[in-house]
Amino acid sequence: MKNERPLLHIQNIQKYYGSNNNNIVKALDDISFDVNKGEFLGIMGASGAGKTTLLNCISTIDTVSAGHIILGENDVTTLKNKMLAQFRRENLGFVFQDFSLLDNLTIYDNIALALTINGVSSVEIKRRIDTIAKELGIYEILQHYPYEASGGQKQRCACARAIINNPQLVLADEPTGALDSHSAQMLLETMYDMNKKLNTTFIMVTHDALSASYAKRVIFLKDGKIYIELQKGEKERRHFFTEILDVVALLGGERKHVS
Repeated sequence: MKNERPLLHIQNIQKYYGSNNNNIVKALDDISFDVNKGEFLGIMGASGAGKTTLLNCISTIDTVSAGHIILGENDVTTLKNKMLAQFRRENLGFVFQDFSLLDNLTIYDNIALALTINGVSSVEIKRRIDTIAKELGIYEILQHYPYEASGGQKQRCACARAIINNPQLVLADEPTGALDSHSAQMLLETMYDMNKKLNTTFIMVTHDALSASYAKRVIFLKDGKIYIELQKGEKERRHFFTEILDVVALLGGERKHVS
């Protein structure tokens, strides 16, 4: 049986900074990997390993110096200007550290904003929001404003907004970095549930082994290259967390306990 084509194909990408031969920095050095639909991929590595640069290239915020990034049928590295903006709007979702909700809009309108910009009908907007809000447990607060919602509700609102456009891929850069441990766990469990129940494809950059243990697979970067890859498989999260910690220790990172 023929294997399905991967959702995301990263092919020999390189990213250099600097123009003088003596000052060129290789942020990404010949990186290749695939991501299948429905995966939850974690990307880890020490500060300066290339994690955020890689995510920025995938998200089209930055451009590669060489190689190809293919999402679905699109070679992202060949898109220019307006085509890039349209591609990003139609194919990518983002989960931000601070949620970036607009306080003067209701929860409903915050989630609806991207659909409104894309010219989706009000009937279709309501159908999509009602469906996702029920899945994420925020249906009862759709007419509330962000300041009237709890931290966990705002997190789920941000997640709903990230997937309301049915993006092919959702990207999260250190999504728990500004959160306390309880809020961080709630956000990670929401993302985990979205991946499991809605088949949402996630790529999450994190420095935190606990966060990474929610992923199905973790790629570790070192000096702009892939150092090692771990698969969760059928392991319990606690055991996967321990494996991640072992690699983090080799890379000189900090240790935390999993509950």
